[in-house]
Amino acid sequence: MSEEPAPSGERIGIFGGTFDPVHVGHLVAAVNARHALSLDRVLMVVANEPWQKVGERPVSPAEDRLAMVEAAVAGHEGLEASALEIERGGTSYTADTVEALAKLHPAAELFLIVGADVVAGIETWERLDAVRQAVTLVSVNRPGAETVEISDDGPLSGWRAVAIEVPDLEISSTDLRDRAQTGRPLDYLVPTPAIRVIRARRLYAERG
Repeated sequence: MSEEPAPSGERIGIFGGTFDPVHVGHLVAAVNARHALSLDRVLMVVANEPWQKVGERPVSPAEDRLAMVEAAVAGHEGLEASALEIERGGTSYTADTVEALAKLHPAAELFLIVGADVVAGIETWERLDAVRQAVTLVSVNRPGAETVEISDDGPLSGWRAVAIEVPDLEISSTDLRDRAQTGRPLDYLVPTPAIRVIRARRLYAERG
């Protein structure tokens, strides 16, 4: 689905991921970020070819992962599935996505939502300076987990950055794929509409 230009002054969250599968932890992070930062909407951007996972494990087809996210966010105000990276094709880099959204929504304020664990490896990102200049970075912290300090001499020095706290939900995508493969319940871990997509498309049926 193509993005429509944003109204002037809109605050847009960018929450990228492989979403293989999407689960309730993703939605909890998205809705809490939207509330805490008064975002007009959060785009859940489905990676086409996630560069950090290439060669690590098989990744479900992008169209299947998009279908799961579309089903999961349907009816949730302010949450939208985005096919931007899939439509662009190739390997998915945050810098490309941020650049595309900044051009499409020049009057909008962009907020890049990432887990605190992602911040630790942020220096490995492609064209990091371009990302830093275009967005406010939102570090999602969980109670009891290692958090990211927003300071002039910390890992986010030079960034416009904020930290938010969300409930601690320990949900493993690896476990979810194994549950689907072995027929164990996904209820209350994966949104029910996304479970229907998994079952209808027989996703993970032959994957351990």
